[in-house]
Amino acid sequence: MAKYLLDTNFCISFLKGENNLDEQIKKVGFKNCCISEVTLAELKFKAECSEKTDENVQTVDEFAKAISVVPICNSLSTYATEKTRLTKAGNLIDDFDLLIGTTAIVHNLVLITANEKLLGRLSNIKIENWMKQ
Repeated sequence: MAKYLLDTNFCISFLKGENNLDEQIKKVGFKNCCISEVTLAELKFKAECSEKTDENVQTVDEFAKAISVVPICNSLSTYATEKTRLTKAGNLIDDFDLLIGTTAIVHNLVLITANEKLLGRLSNIKIENWMKQ
């Protein structure tokens, strides 16, 4: 299984060819990277809303065929536990971000994201930010 779960913000920059992110992926190997079903949904939404809809939908579809997509179903209990804990502490995290983060936790993956501070609130999460390197 993959070792790295790519967050939506990373994928958007990667697909745009920004920040030499392809070099980061080459270092770890594309086969060691995956995305959450939530990230795929967000990428599809962004493509549909874009000015170059057809081109961007095709790009997302090709990316989705090339990368492993991790289901979120095994993460739902951890999601509920973390959402409860964070809600009680007054540290809310958007549901999609929370689902992506808990997917990384449950599958023992390193989450690649620029949202370190926000997602760092999750218990037992491993995060790297390849966008600032």
